[in-house]
Amino acid sequence: MTDRRIIAGNRKALHDYLILDRYEAGICLSGTEVKSLRQGNANLKDSFAIIENGEIFVHKMHISPYDKGSYLNHDPYRIRKLLLQKRQIRKLQWNVEEKGMTLIPLTLYWKGKLAKVELAVARGKRQYDKREAITRREQDREMDRIVKDNLKYYKK
Repeated sequence: MTDRRIIAGNRKALHDYLILDRYEAGICLSGTEVKSLRQGNANLKDSFAIIENGEIFVHKMHISPYDKGSYLNHDPYRIRKLLLQKRQIRKLQWNVEEKGMTLIPLTLYWKGKLAKVELAVARGKRQYDKREAITRREQDREMDRIVKDNLKYYKK
């Protein structure tokens, strides 16, 4: 098992999208971006990925400027390139074009010394799907609560 330390997650994506497939991608970063990530300064909220000319780029990923950086600091919202194999990119492009899916970064994490992004092929949820998921989660919690109370009662 590899060491996987999470830097940032996109919890809103799990609420707004139905995740169909997940990929692990490398990410091209500058020096001050790496130092800022080591401090845990990243945000994936509202970020998405686009395929252009056979390459994948992530947009709206916020990596805060490095505290001790000078004029060499990076733009926090710059477009960053993701690193995947060609056949994976072709498969993702087919999914996005033909099936109407979107690419969403779910987590940004360290895998050893390398920064990685977990990229998901996702379909947007409708409002009724979100409500259904919330009611299902509440029902599961209620059932767990009842089972736990009954176990306490029978142990006495």
